[in-house]
Amino acid sequence: MSTIGSVSPALTGQLPNQLGGLQPGLRALSAQPDGLRTAASGSAGPTDGFGKMLDGLVSSVDAKQTQANDLTKRVLLGETDQLHQSVIAMQEASVSFSLMVQVRNKLVESYQELMRMQA
Repeated sequence: MSTIGSVSPALTGQLPNQLGGLQPGLRALSAQPDGLRTAASGSAGPTDGFGKMLDGLVSSVDAKQTQANDLTKRVLLGETDQLHQSVIAMQEASVSFSLMVQVRNKLVESYQELMRMQA
C-alpha cells in the first residue's frame, strides 16, 4: 500500500457525503431564477459542509497520531513486539499531518489572493 493510499480512506468516507449535501442547494439554484438569494440566505449547508469536512480531516489526523503514539508506547513498554506496525503508524500520521499542513497553506494562499483582488 502506498503512503498516499493510507490517507485516502479518511477522505473517501467524508467527501461523497459532503458532495451529496450540496446537491439540494444546486437543484434549488437551477429550479428558481432567484435561487441564488434563497440558497445564500435560506440554508447554511455548503458552509457547514466545508467546515465539517475540515473538522473531519483534522480529527482524522489526530486519530492517526493518537494511534501511532499508543502503538509506540506499547512497543516501548514491551506489551507487543510489532515494531513494524508502530513505524508504519508513525509514517501514516506524518504523511497525514503533512497533507493537512499543505491544505492549510493552500487555503491561506487562496484567502490572501482574494484579499489582494480589487473590488
